[in-house]
Amino acid sequence: MTIDGFDLDAFVASTLAEDLGEEGDVTSAAVIPADARFDAVMDSRDAITVCGLEIAAAFFRRLDAGATIELLVADGDRVPAGSELMRVAGRARALLTAERSALNTVQHLSGIATMTRAYVDRIAGTGATLLDTRKTIPGLRRLEKYATRTGGARNHRMGLFDAAMIKDNHVAVAGGVGAAAARAKAAGIARIIVEVDRIDQIEPALAAGATHLLLDNMPPPVLRGAVTLVGGRVPTEASGGVTLDTIRAIAETGVTYVSVGRLTQSAPAADIGLDFNLASESSPA
Repeated sequence: MTIDGFDLDAFVASTLAEDLGEEGDVTSAAVIPADARFDAVMDSRDAITVCGLEIAAAFFRRLDAGATIELLVADGDRVPAGSELMRVAGRARALLTAERSALNTVQHLSGIATMTRAYVDRIAGTGATLLDTRKTIPGLRRLEKYATRTGGARNHRMGLFDAAMIKDNHVAVAGGVGAAAARAKAAGIARIIVEVDRIDQIEPALAAGATHLLLDNMPPPVLRGAVTLVGGRVPTEASGGVTLDTIRAIAETGVTYVSVGRLTQSAPAADIGLDFNLASESSPA
């Protein structure tokens, strides 16, 4: 697993610190003997596209460096409901303390990857590529964009720094799409994405230096006309209110990309649990 710019150790440490507070896991400390050991299986109750297993494992290793962990599938694998994802064995207190943080992470990321894969499957064969957006939970962007990538989407901008994206409020303040795009070009920005919501904005945006057009909230017939007008001069991206029910018709208009904010904004968590093997119920050594 490689996520550029993501510090796994720092993420694990801060997440556990949030959960443990000053007092630590008072339940496990009170209820579980210090020398107890448990074996556990992480499994999925849903059919999912798996994402985040190695991150989940890092939580267990952080609290029990000697834990035995076996990953049974890999990120990106599609598995049916009832599939075992990971086996972990180690000190019971450590595993129980890490359980929620590990599950929260793999449930959230697998939920995103699973929804993304459904959208990718829906536009298969159209020639369009699915993009994610910056509609991410603060602090989790790199993880969530890793999940969309795992599900088959292409990462769009990582932040405000890697391209100009001129949207409606920029246009309103700048005095028009042409003026806004011209200023971005004069600033030496190489990638200039301009949002247009009317056909008559396309030529002024292109003339001023747009390198990518975001066609916002246009129905398929209008999108088709916009794609024809652009004529391949720059990539085109359909955006705005795209759902699983509408994305196929949008993709079939000939746009280069379709961007979907709900991949990271609205994906439900996958139903994944960590179940301890009753046969391995601990007893003091």
